Amino acid sequence: MSPPGVFLISSSAVAPLPPKPPNSPPQLDVKLISRRNAVVLLSFVAPLFPALHHPSPASAFSLGISGPKQWLKEQKKKSAKFLLAPVDASRNSLQAAYLLLMKSGTEFSEKELDEIQSLLKSAARDCVPQDRNSFVQFQSKTGVEVCTFQLVVNNASSLLDDKDPIKLEAESKLTDVIRCFASLNGMTSELDIQVASNRQKIADALMDTVSSLNNFEQGVKDCLET
Repeated sequence: MSPPGVFLISSSAVAPLPPKPPNSPPQLDVKLISRRNAVVLLSFVAPLFPALHHPSPASAFSLGISGPKQWLKEQKKKSAKFLLAPVDASRNSLQAAYLLLMKSGTEFSEKELDEIQSLLKSAARDCVPQDRNSFVQFQSKTGVEVCTFQLVVNNASSLLDDKDPIKLEAESKLTDVIRCFASLNGMTSELDIQVASNRQKIADALMDTVSSLNNFEQGVKDCLET
C-alpha cells in the first residue's frame, strides 16, 4: 500500500521499449507513459492544485484587473481638474466683474463698461445664444455643440445612463446656470450701470450666477464621483 499523497503507476500502464536493432548505438533507458495514462495522472494531480485550473475572483482582484468601464471612470476622476477648468475660469471672471462693478465712485469710463461686459460674456462660455458671435452661431446651426458647460456635462456623464438621477440633476443645474447668465447679461446690456441702484441689481444677479455656477460644478463632480 502506497503512502498517503503518493500515486504509483503500475507497470502494466507503461509501454515497453521496442527491442534494440543489432549494432544500434546505446540509448537511454527511458520509460514512456502513454497519452491516456498521462491524462489519468493529471486527473489525480489537478485536484491538489485547483488554482491552476480556475483562478479565484479574489486572485484576479488582487492583481488589479478591472473592466474597461471602471478604468474609464478612474481616468475621468484623474482628469476632473482639467475638465472643470472652464468652470473655475468663469468663476474668476465673474469675481473680477463684481470687483469692477462695486468699485468706489459713481462714474464708469467707457473702457470699464466694456471690460465688465467682456468679462460677463466670457464667463458665459458661449452658452447664451444672444451673446454668441457670428461664427459661433454658425457652428451651433450646423449641429456643433458650442456651449462649453454642456460639453463638460456630456463628458462627465458619458458613462451614466440617460435616466440616471445624477446625470439628470447635473443637466438641471446646467439649465439653471445658463438661465442665470442669460438674465445677468441681459441686465448688463439694458440697465445703466452709472445708476447706483442698477449696479446693485446687477451685482445681486452676478452673485446669484456665482452660486448657480458652484452648484453646477458640484453636479459635475457628482457625475465623476469625486
